Amino acid sequence: MMSAETFLITGSMGCIGAWVLRNLVAEGVRVIATDLTTDPVRPRLIMTPEQLARISFVQLDITDLKALQTLIEQEQVTHIIHLAGLQVPFCRANPALGARVNVVGTVNIFEAVRHAQGQVRGLSYASSVAVLGPDHLYPERPVADNVPLYPNSLYGVYKQANEETARIYWQDWQVGSVGLRPYVVYGVGRDQGLTSGIAKAILAAAAERPYEIKFGGPVALQYADDVARMFIGAARAEHAGAAVCNVRNEVTTVSEFLSVLQTEAPGHHVTSTAGNSLPFPADLDDAGLRLILGDIPHTPLPEAIRATLEIFNPLLAKNRLDLGQLDS
Repeated sequence: MMSAETFLITGSMGCIGAWVLRNLVAEGVRVIATDLTTDPVRPRLIMTPEQLARISFVQLDITDLKALQTLIEQEQVTHIIHLAGLQVPFCRANPALGARVNVVGTVNIFEAVRHAQGQVRGLSYASSVAVLGPDHLYPERPVADNVPLYPNSLYGVYKQANEETARIYWQDWQVGSVGLRPYVVYGVGRDQGLTSGIAKAILAAAAERPYEIKFGGPVALQYADDVARMFIGAARAEHAGAAVCNVRNEVTTVSEFLSVLQTEAPGHHVTSTAGNSLPFPADLDDAGLRLILGDIPHTPLPEAIRATLEIFNPLLAKNRLDLGQLDS
């Protein structure tokens, strides 16, 4: 029996989007998957053709407000998970395009919900740990949701604009939302972005290829399947307010990750760049998200690595993975 919900996913062809689709389809939820392309390259890695056939794939540019509003109305969308956005390297390479997609696109989401006259009941969206400044600026640990923000990239500035947009839309028009700040998301489908090295390391181990993670030091690791379920739960919370929540899960170091990977994939040839820590705090407080979700989805690191290898191995055997990503 199909659920009474209809979920609209933006950026559905990204890593988190693919895992959101997988989870919602498994529940029997009606899903409208939008992106600039309707070719499900990443979803196809983790879903069967039968599962993909149950999704309505729609080409959508989120900078087009009218098209977005029309789609929400025609499909009677009840919940939105907004994941569309250009990541750090792309915003740096083309700041104007990054602003149109990440800032204007998010404004359009909120504007469309505002004019949906109560039809859309729940909204979650992707912010990022990139809104935070360097680790040394946050002496109190774990780092709370409401600390001052000091983004040091255009991507982080655009995500801060998203959080402030959410605050004003609640203040002025009572459009409720939950923004999540993922850090290092890893799993099948995570093949681009500043922190994709962890996922690529697991792929390299499965492919028996050498690989160097370009950063070291403390990290907060979040398995893509867990993050997807957080976004789904945050949308379903139908939150009355403009919450923005840190994501915590596995607080560890890159060297400890490599040690666990060695246990799960003995003899791998993965190393990391020593002394090149990511410019964000890793010890993040997820109390705010716990208040909204209750239990936080959290797959322990060994289990998540094992599950990722189990998906990668048959894909490698069928030559369905682009190993060129390991060169970037």
